[in-house]
Amino acid sequence: MLEHHRQPLLPGPAFRLRVIRHAGVALAVVSVALSIGVLGYHLLERMPWIDALLNASMILGGMGPVGELHSAPAKLFASFYALFSGLVFIAVAGILFVPVIHRLLHRFHLETGRETTGK
Repeated sequence: MLEHHRQPLLPGPAFRLRVIRHAGVALAVVSVALSIGVLGYHLLERMPWIDALLNASMILGGMGPVGELHSAPAKLFASFYALFSGLVFIAVAGILFVPVIHRLLHRFHLETGRETTGK
């Protein structure tokens, strides 16, 4: 998926397409994670859809729950969903930063390779 260090640097339009593709994957991961949260709150705590969306969004965004939870299964779900959301945050950050960091490291490697080979 990413070019080898011996290959030339990816041209600008192809790089932008790679960034857009990674952003799409990140959006899909966030959408699935948000859907899990909305369904969990709706089914376990019997929250209306809009309140379930609000709670899931706030936890996924790192802000914490908005509504009070009354049942033990809902509280357990919220605990596990909060931990899951932290991992999703790290994964999405990685998905978004991979193309940029790879390009920087690849360019740095190409520049240092020119100095050592005398090009």
